[in-house]
Amino acid sequence: MTIPTIAMIGAGNMGSSLIGGMIKNGHPSDRLIATSLTPESRDHLQQTFGIKTYADNSEAASLAEVVILAVKPQVLQTVASSLKDVIQQSKPLVISVAAGVRTDSLQEWLGGEVPVARIMPNTPALIGAGASGLFATAYVSPEQHDIAESIARAVGVAVWVQTEEQLDIVTALSGSGPAYFFLILEALQDSAEKLGLPAEAAQILAQQTALGAALMAIESSHSPAELRQNVTSPGGTTERGVATLEALNIRDMFNKTLLAAKLRSEELASLLGDKK
Repeated sequence: MTIPTIAMIGAGNMGSSLIGGMIKNGHPSDRLIATSLTPESRDHLQQTFGIKTYADNSEAASLAEVVILAVKPQVLQTVASSLKDVIQQSKPLVISVAAGVRTDSLQEWLGGEVPVARIMPNTPALIGAGASGLFATAYVSPEQHDIAESIARAVGVAVWVQTEEQLDIVTALSGSGPAYFFLILEALQDSAEKLGLPAEAAQILAQQTALGAALMAIESSHSPAELRQNVTSPGGTTERGVATLEALNIRDMFNKTLLAAKLRSEELASLLGDKK
């Protein structure tokens, strides 16, 4: 497969993370270009990654086989519409990482019949530990599927979803999920401190416990339920703690949490779509 030239339109935190991940995974820096509004940001990108940068989005897009729209959802319509003529000339793969903006809106802004894919990353992608959901429209070829997946995998793991609506679930799970785990860490640390553990010790132990449990879940062939059962001795402390969580309806709590986040994702998509 020919190595494509990829243009990152809007190389902020997420765009820069994707660039860094792709270079780390072997994508040649001379096949990566980026745009940014300020000279300072463009200089930083050039010095950090050794890539060419542009102030003009259309100029960068005209040079690429893959155009990644890494701008805020609120300005995506303006940016996409300004690229319409260039995109219609070469029909590159267009990838959006903006939450909530549907592919039918993107197609309209870009002039239609364009291969469009969406990547829904999360903030741990900034440190190469992301979890992304991907969706592609019918215009995306098998080769372009592979390209989109390789871009997402440059900053973590990636899974394809069958329908665009499922990206709202991805948003609720992995997109918003880091905040849930941060809140759990907060709660565990606070509780340990209230029981008498020094703050620093509580923080270190809670963070490392979360990391260790996640690594075990990733590396083990056992399901989370089996792993939980393996560390829950009959009549022991873990059994008492887990029973308390079950009595407090932790499963129902997370059902309601993900549902609320999913519904909000749908609401935001509707609001952004109304701006067409």
